[in-house]
Amino acid sequence: MSSILLVTSSPRGAESISSKVAGELATALARGGKVTVRDLGSNPIPHIDSVVTSAIRKAPADRTPEEAAAADYSDKLVAELKAADTIVLATGLINFGLYSTLKSWIDNIARAGSTFRYTETGPEGLVTGKKVYIVLASGGIYSEGPGVAVNHAVPYLKTVLGFIGLTDVETIFVEGLAFGPEAAEKALAAAKAKTEALASAA
Repeated sequence: MSSILLVTSSPRGAESISSKVAGELATALARGGKVTVRDLGSNPIPHIDSVVTSAIRKAPADRTPEEAAAADYSDKLVAELKAADTIVLATGLINFGLYSTLKSWIDNIARAGSTFRYTETGPEGLVTGKKVYIVLASGGIYSEGPGVAVNHAVPYLKTVLGFIGLTDVETIFVEGLAFGPEAAEKALAAAKAKTEALASAA
């Protein structure tokens, strides 16, 4: 049985397409195993501030109580990531990027000495051997054609995930949702078919 970390970021709650598709994929991949859900839409992670940046650069004994709490929160997110066999990330494409809630999660888990380190030959990712699935929902088409150039969400996610050692990344596009009910239905059907195929192959 697999341990899955499902990170959703949409503020749309039960109406979120990205969260729905990602949730179904996570359940299928788990095969009865554990699915840990980090719902950033309902429980957003605070954006990085001076307390957090100071805390993660200090030895535990040198932190103030406020800094200790901030570092502990970030540590728990990192531990959650490292404990998972597979990570499923869900976001809508908003203003050509991803939800800021997901960016805050990344800012907390991308930490020098914990998920990556600097060496004489350059940075080295420390979170390896895991599969990542990105579920991206969008009103338009961004997997092909002219929309590819302005899809900054997937390239960014692949870059930062690769930086911490997560290089095996698969993207599921749920796109064209703004083109009417029929187009949305086809997009969901295509996404479902792909998630089922990926779960079967995993």
